[in-house]
Amino acid sequence: MKRLVTTSLLLASACVLFASVRTDYDHKADFSKYHTYSWIGVKAGNPLWQDRIERAVDSALAAKGWTKVPSGGEAAVSAFGKTTEKDNMETFYDGFPGWGWRAGWWGGGMGMSQTEVVPQRIGTLTVDVFDGATKQLIFRGEATDTLSSKPEKNDKKLDANVNEMFKKFPPKIASN
Repeated sequence: MKRLVTTSLLLASACVLFASVRTDYDHKADFSKYHTYSWIGVKAGNPLWQDRIERAVDSALAAKGWTKVPSGGEAAVSAFGKTTEKDNMETFYDGFPGWGWRAGWWGGGMGMSQTEVVPQRIGTLTVDVFDGATKQLIFRGEATDTLSSKPEKNDKKLDANVNEMFKKFPPKIASN
């Protein structure tokens, strides 16, 4: 039982390690002047995901005190979501004593290995925030994560990644 709990914790930690959220912003932009935003658009392969992405970003920006307006916001937001497939190599070992690659020479038995190419779906979300007047990019957030075959898990990952993306938003500009 203890081994099962330890394995589960390691797998959960590994899933977090594969999530990658990066942000960048215009260091000259005065984010204190932005209080409203309008959507330019959301593009994702699936209309259901378009709605989910918009809701997640709306929630994150509302938590930061920004207000969504139908048009003419001080900032303009766009989002692009896509999925790609990445090949992942998985190697399985057997033999006595069966303790991994060393089994053949260290454990006293001849081990065999088998490597498979396993496709893995990766979801990427890019959220851009532009100055509404100048149309200049002022903030970009990117999140990349391995997708699950269970939609409810992907919803939670989307929310967690968007929250992480906007965790330190709006950026604090250091005064000179």
